[in-house]
Amino acid sequence: MANKITNYLGKLTGWNQSTVNILGRDVVGIEEFEYSDSTKKENVYGAGGYPVGSTEGNYEAKFSLSLYVEEENAIQAALPPGKRFQDIEPFDSIAQYAHPSTGRIITDIIHNCQFTGRTKSGKNDQGKMVHKHEMLVSHITWGI
Repeated sequence: MANKITNYLGKLTGWNQSTVNILGRDVVGIEEFEYSDSTKKENVYGAGGYPVGSTEGNYEAKFSLSLYVEEENAIQAALPPGKRFQDIEPFDSIAQYAHPSTGRIITDIIHNCQFTGRTKSGKNDQGKMVHKHEMLVSHITWGI
């Protein structure tokens, strides 16, 4: 019977090895981020019960981040008076992950990010105010 290695991945990458950069600076007032991309693919059926081919639809990328209100206020303060988040020109966002043992850095680029709006809300018994922003993006370059 072969020996089973139970910890072959070593120390795993976590939140404290991750950085998200928007508008040219690393964001510290962030609680959560998520990005993904997909291409719709479907089987095509003809006679019988099995697919006779497949189709490929449009590519779609998604990006969201949850910011503390203090981070939102800092972004707003950098804008000219009267400008809103959705007035910010498209920008690339960079997410980086450092492997805790090797220090190797993986970089993903989320291209042409645009804020679609801004919300303010608060909740009783919460020591912080966090707002999720769904971003409009064009595409993602993975693993540079």
